[in-house]
Amino acid sequence: MADSTLLNRPSAGLSSIVLRLIAWGTLIGFAIVIIYPLIWMVLGGLKSNQDFLSHPWGFPQSFHPGNYSKAWNLGVTHYFANSVIVTVLTIIATTLFSAWAAYGLVKVHIPLSKQVTLLIMGGMMLAPTVALIPLFRLLQTLHMFDTLWALIVLYTAFRIPFITFLIRAYMIDLPSEIDEAAHIDGASTSQIFWRIIFPMSRPILISAAVLQALFAWNEFAFALVFTSSEKVKTLPVGLVSMQSRLLTDWPLVLAGLTIAALPMVVLFLIGQKQFLRGLTEGMGK
Repeated sequence: MADSTLLNRPSAGLSSIVLRLIAWGTLIGFAIVIIYPLIWMVLGGLKSNQDFLSHPWGFPQSFHPGNYSKAWNLGVTHYFANSVIVTVLTIIATTLFSAWAAYGLVKVHIPLSKQVTLLIMGGMMLAPTVALIPLFRLLQTLHMFDTLWALIVLYTAFRIPFITFLIRAYMIDLPSEIDEAAHIDGASTSQIFWRIIFPMSRPILISAAVLQALFAWNEFAFALVFTSSEKVKTLPVGLVSMQSRLLTDWPLVLAGLTIAALPMVVLFLIGQKQFLRGLTEGMGK
Protein backbone atom coordinates (compact mmCIF):
# COMPACT_ATOMS: atom_id res chain seq x y z
CA MET A 1 0.00 0.00 0.00
CA ALA A 2 2.82 2.35 0.92
CA ASP A 3 4.72 1.44 -2.26
CA SER A 4 1.75 2.31 -4.48
CA THR A 5 1.41 5.67 -2.73
CA LEU A 6 5.06 6.46 -3.35
CA LEU A 7 4.70 5.50 -7.00
CA ASN A 8 1.72 7.82 -7.43
CA ARG A 9 3.50 10.89 -5.99
CA PRO A 10 5.72 11.69 -9.04
CA SER A 11 2.74 11.44 -11.42
CA ALA A 12 0.65 13.67 -9.15
CA GLY A 13 3.46 16.24 -9.01
CA LEU A 14 3.90 16.11 -12.79
CA SER A 15 0.17 16.66 -13.41
CA SER A 16 0.12 19.68 -11.09
CA ILE A 17 3.11 21.17 -12.95
CA VAL A 18 1.36 20.62 -16.29
CA LEU A 19 -1.82 22.27 -14.99
CA ARG A 20 0.17 25.26 -13.74
CA LEU A 21 1.94 25.59 -17.08
CA ILE A 22 -1.38 25.48 -18.90
CA ALA A 23 -2.85 28.10 -16.54
CA TRP A 24 0.16 30.41 -16.90
CA GLY A 25 0.21 29.91 -20.67
CA THR A 26 -3.47 30.82 -20.88
CA LEU A 27 -3.01 33.92 -18.72
CA ILE A 28 0.02 35.04 -20.72
CA GLY A 29 -1.94 34.52 -23.94
CA PHE A 30 -4.81 36.65 -22.66
CA ALA A 31 -2.33 39.34 -21.52
CA ILE A 32 -0.73 39.46 -24.97
CA VAL A 33 -4.11 39.68 -26.69
CA ILE A 34 -5.12 42.60 -24.46
CA ILE A 35 -1.82 44.49 -24.14
CA TYR A 36 -0.48 44.17 -27.69
CA PRO A 37 -3.22 46.28 -29.36
CA LEU A 38 -2.61 49.03 -26.78
CA ILE A 39 1.13 49.01 -27.44
CA TRP A 40 0.52 48.96 -31.21
CA MET A 41 -1.83 51.96 -30.87
CA VAL A 42 0.67 53.97 -28.80
CA LEU A 43 3.56 53.21 -31.17
CA GLY A 44 1.38 53.88 -34.21
CA GLY A 45 0.71 57.36 -32.89
CA LEU A 46 4.48 57.99 -32.83
CA LYS A 47 5.04 57.14 -36.52
CA SER A 48 4.94 59.30 -39.60
CA ASN A 49 2.11 58.57 -42.00
CA GLN A 50 4.52 57.14 -44.58
CA ASP A 51 6.18 54.96 -41.95
CA PHE A 52 2.79 53.68 -40.76
CA LEU A 53 1.58 52.82 -44.26
CA SER A 54 4.88 51.10 -45.11
CA HIS A 55 5.31 49.21 -41.82
CA PRO A 56 1.99 49.21 -39.95
CA TRP A 57 3.06 46.41 -37.60
CA GLY A 58 6.71 47.34 -37.22
CA PHE A 59 8.59 49.51 -34.74
CA PRO A 60 8.70 53.24 -35.62
CA GLN A 61 11.64 54.11 -37.88
CA SER A 62 11.62 57.59 -36.33
CA PHE A 63 9.57 58.96 -33.48
CA HIS A 64 7.07 61.80 -33.98
CA PRO A 65 5.68 62.72 -30.52
CA GLY A 66 4.25 65.87 -32.08
CA ASN A 67 1.39 63.73 -33.41
CA TYR A 68 -0.13 63.71 -29.93
CA SER A 69 -0.06 67.48 -29.52
CA LYS A 70 -1.35 67.91 -33.07
CA ALA A 71 -4.25 65.51 -32.42
CA TRP A 72 -4.96 67.31 -29.16
CA ASN A 73 -5.15 70.67 -30.94
CA LEU A 74 -7.29 69.31 -33.81
CA GLY A 75 -10.28 68.95 -31.49
CA VAL A 76 -9.47 66.14 -29.08
CA THR A 77 -9.12 68.67 -26.28
CA HIS A 78 -12.74 69.78 -26.73
CA TYR A 79 -14.08 66.25 -27.07
CA PHE A 80 -12.02 65.24 -24.04
CA ALA A 81 -13.50 68.04 -21.93
CA ASN A 82 -17.05 67.06 -22.92
CA SER A 83 -16.40 63.42 -22.05
CA VAL A 84 -14.94 64.39 -18.67
CA ILE A 85 -18.01 66.52 -17.83
CA VAL A 86 -20.49 63.83 -18.89
CA THR A 87 -18.57 61.01 -17.21
CA VAL A 88 -17.99 62.76 -13.87
CA LEU A 89 -21.58 63.97 -13.53
CA THR A 90 -23.07 60.59 -14.48
CA ILE A 91 -20.76 58.81 -12.03
CA ILE A 92 -21.92 61.07 -9.20
CA ALA A 93 -25.61 60.92 -10.10
CA THR A 94 -25.79 57.21 -10.88
CA THR A 95 -23.78 56.10 -7.85
CA LEU A 96 -25.69 58.29 -5.39
CA PHE A 97 -29.17 57.49 -6.71
CA SER A 98 -28.40 53.78 -6.98
CA ALA A 99 -26.84 53.58 -3.50
CA TRP A 100 -29.83 55.35 -1.97
CA ALA A 101 -32.25 53.08 -3.84
CA ALA A 102 -30.32 49.95 -2.83
CA TYR A 103 -30.31 51.05 0.81
CA GLY A 104 -34.06 51.61 0.71
CA LEU A 105 -34.68 48.19 -0.81
CA VAL A 106 -32.42 46.33 1.62
CA LYS A 107 -32.39 48.16 4.93
CA VAL A 108 -35.66 50.10 5.03
CA HIS A 109 -39.03 48.38 5.41
CA ILE A 110 -41.19 49.84 2.65
CA PRO A 111 -44.46 48.51 1.20
CA LEU A 112 -44.16 46.39 -1.96
CA SER A 113 -40.37 46.36 -1.71
CA LYS A 114 -40.10 43.10 -3.67
CA GLN A 115 -42.27 44.47 -6.46
CA VAL A 116 -40.21 47.68 -6.59
CA THR A 117 -37.03 45.59 -6.76
CA LEU A 118 -38.42 43.58 -9.67
CA LEU A 119 -39.46 46.80 -11.41
CA ILE A 120 -35.96 48.27 -11.08
CA MET A 121 -34.34 45.01 -12.16
CA GLY A 122 -36.66 44.95 -15.17
CA GLY A 123 -34.95 48.09 -16.40
CA MET A 124 -31.90 45.98 -17.21
CA MET A 125 -33.91 44.11 -19.84
CA LEU A 126 -34.60 47.31 -21.82
CA ALA A 127 -32.13 47.65 -24.68
CA PRO A 128 -31.12 51.32 -25.06
CA THR A 129 -31.22 51.17 -28.86
CA VAL A 130 -34.92 50.21 -28.79
CA ALA A 131 -35.74 53.58 -27.21
CA LEU A 132 -33.76 55.75 -29.66
CA ILE A 133 -36.74 57.04 -31.66
CA PRO A 134 -39.08 57.92 -28.74
CA LEU A 135 -36.13 59.42 -26.82
CA PHE A 136 -35.25 61.53 -29.87
CA ARG A 137 -38.75 63.03 -29.90
CA LEU A 138 -38.79 63.43 -26.12
CA LEU A 139 -35.48 65.29 -26.00
CA GLN A 140 -36.60 67.61 -28.79
CA THR A 141 -39.81 68.37 -26.91
CA LEU A 142 -37.85 69.08 -23.72
CA HIS A 143 -35.34 71.22 -25.67
CA MET A 144 -32.51 68.99 -24.49
CA PHE A 145 -31.45 67.66 -27.88
CA ASP A 146 -27.82 68.38 -28.79
CA THR A 147 -26.84 69.20 -25.21
CA LEU A 148 -24.57 67.51 -22.72
CA TRP A 149 -27.50 67.31 -20.31
CA ALA A 150 -29.26 64.90 -22.68
CA LEU A 151 -26.35 62.45 -22.41
CA ILE A 152 -26.02 62.93 -18.65
CA VAL A 153 -29.71 62.19 -18.02
CA LEU A 154 -29.80 59.19 -20.37
CA TYR A 155 -26.56 57.65 -19.12
CA THR A 156 -27.80 58.00 -15.55
CA ALA A 157 -31.31 56.66 -16.20
CA PHE A 158 -30.24 53.62 -18.19
CA ARG A 159 -27.52 52.58 -15.74
CA ILE A 160 -29.40 52.99 -12.46
CA PRO A 161 -31.04 49.51 -12.63
CA PHE A 162 -27.72 47.68 -13.06
CA ILE A 163 -25.81 49.77 -10.51
CA THR A 164 -28.67 49.42 -8.01
CA PHE A 165 -28.62 45.65 -8.48
CA LEU A 166 -24.84 45.65 -7.93
CA ILE A 167 -24.91 47.76 -4.76
CA ARG A 168 -27.98 45.94 -3.40
CA ALA A 169 -26.16 42.61 -3.67
CA TYR A 170 -23.35 44.05 -1.53
CA MET A 171 -25.61 45.67 1.07
CA ILE A 172 -27.64 42.51 1.69
CA ASP A 173 -24.92 41.00 3.89
CA LEU A 174 -23.99 44.16 5.76
CA PRO A 175 -24.68 43.50 9.47
CA SER A 176 -28.14 44.80 10.38
CA GLU A 177 -27.12 45.17 14.03
CA ILE A 178 -25.18 48.34 13.19
CA ASP A 179 -28.09 50.33 11.77
CA GLU A 180 -30.41 48.92 14.46
CA ALA A 181 -28.04 50.22 17.14
CA ALA A 182 -27.92 53.59 15.37
CA HIS A 183 -31.73 53.70 15.32
CA ILE A 184 -31.78 53.05 19.06
CA ASP A 185 -29.28 55.90 19.56
CA GLY A 186 -31.69 58.24 17.75
CA ALA A 187 -30.07 58.46 14.33
CA SER A 188 -32.37 59.17 11.39
CA THR A 189 -32.52 57.02 8.27
CA SER A 190 -30.53 59.53 6.24
CA GLN A 191 -27.88 59.82 8.97
CA ILE A 192 -27.49 56.04 9.10
CA PHE A 193 -27.10 55.91 5.34
CA TRP A 194 -24.56 58.72 4.96
CA ARG A 195 -22.52 58.10 8.12
CA ILE A 196 -22.60 54.29 8.40
CA ILE A 197 -23.84 52.38 5.35
CA PHE A 198 -22.32 54.62 2.70
CA PRO A 199 -18.75 54.45 4.10
CA MET A 200 -19.09 50.69 4.69
CA SER A 201 -20.06 50.22 1.04
CA ARG A 202 -16.94 51.93 -0.29
CA PRO A 203 -15.59 48.90 -2.28
CA ILE A 204 -18.81 48.35 -4.23
CA LEU A 205 -19.26 52.10 -4.74
CA ILE A 206 -15.80 52.29 -6.31
CA SER A 207 -16.65 49.29 -8.49
CA ALA A 208 -19.89 50.95 -9.56
CA ALA A 209 -18.10 54.22 -10.29
CA VAL A 210 -15.48 52.49 -12.45
CA LEU A 211 -18.12 50.56 -14.39
CA GLN A 212 -20.16 53.71 -14.93
CA ALA A 213 -17.04 55.60 -16.03
CA LEU A 214 -16.22 52.92 -18.61
CA PHE A 215 -19.78 53.03 -19.93
CA ALA A 216 -20.12 56.82 -20.12
CA TRP A 217 -16.61 57.34 -21.52
CA ASN A 218 -17.00 54.80 -24.34
CA GLU A 219 -20.73 55.04 -25.14
CA PHE A 220 -21.29 55.74 -28.84
CA ALA A 221 -24.91 55.20 -29.94
CA PHE A 222 -26.60 57.83 -27.75
CA ALA A 223 -23.75 60.30 -28.28
CA LEU A 224 -24.06 59.88 -32.05
CA VAL A 225 -27.85 60.17 -32.26
CA PHE A 226 -28.52 62.86 -29.66
CA THR A 227 -25.67 65.26 -30.51
CA SER A 228 -25.05 66.97 -33.82
CA SER A 229 -22.84 70.02 -33.26
CA GLU A 230 -19.10 69.85 -32.69
CA LYS A 231 -19.33 71.73 -29.40
CA VAL A 232 -21.13 68.89 -27.58
CA LYS A 233 -19.57 65.80 -29.15
CA THR A 234 -17.84 63.39 -26.79
CA LEU A 235 -14.65 61.48 -27.55
CA PRO A 236 -16.10 58.40 -29.32
CA VAL A 237 -18.14 60.47 -31.78
CA GLY A 238 -15.55 63.23 -32.00
CA LEU A 239 -12.78 60.81 -32.95
CA VAL A 240 -14.94 59.39 -35.74
CA SER A 241 -15.56 62.92 -36.97
CA MET A 242 -11.85 63.69 -36.76
CA GLN A 243 -11.01 60.52 -38.69
CA SER A 244 -13.33 61.55 -41.51
CA ARG A 245 -11.52 64.90 -41.70
CA LEU A 246 -8.02 63.42 -41.58
CA LEU A 247 -8.84 60.70 -44.14
CA THR A 248 -5.67 58.55 -44.25
CA ASP A 249 -3.55 60.30 -41.59
CA TRP A 250 -3.67 57.24 -39.33
CA PRO A 251 -0.93 58.23 -36.84
CA LEU A 252 -2.99 61.26 -35.78
CA VAL A 253 -6.07 59.07 -35.41
CA LEU A 254 -4.14 56.56 -33.31
CA ALA A 255 -2.72 59.38 -31.21
CA GLY A 256 -6.28 60.58 -30.54
CA LEU A 257 -7.37 57.05 -29.65
CA THR A 258 -4.44 56.72 -27.23
CA ILE A 259 -5.39 59.97 -25.52
CA ALA A 260 -8.98 58.72 -25.25
CA ALA A 261 -7.98 55.35 -23.77
CA LEU A 262 -5.40 56.66 -21.29
CA PRO A 263 -7.78 58.04 -18.60
CA MET A 264 -9.70 54.76 -18.28
CA VAL A 265 -6.49 52.74 -18.05
CA VAL A 266 -5.19 55.04 -15.30
CA LEU A 267 -8.55 54.97 -13.50
CA PHE A 268 -8.62 51.19 -13.44
CA LEU A 269 -5.01 50.93 -12.26
CA ILE A 270 -5.72 53.32 -9.40
CA GLY A 271 -8.93 51.65 -8.24
CA GLN A 272 -8.30 48.04 -9.26
CA LYS A 273 -8.01 46.63 -5.72
CA GLN A 274 -11.23 48.20 -4.49
CA PHE A 275 -12.88 47.45 -7.83
CA LEU A 276 -12.13 43.73 -7.69
CA ARG A 277 -12.96 43.54 -3.99
CA GLY A 278 -16.34 45.17 -4.52
CA LEU A 279 -17.23 42.91 -7.43
CA THR A 280 -16.16 39.67 -5.74
CA GLU A 281 -17.93 40.50 -2.49
CA GLY A 282 -21.04 41.87 -4.18
CA MET A 283 -21.65 39.50 -7.08
CA GLY A 284 -21.03 36.44 -4.90
CA LYS A 285 -24.01 37.21 -2.66
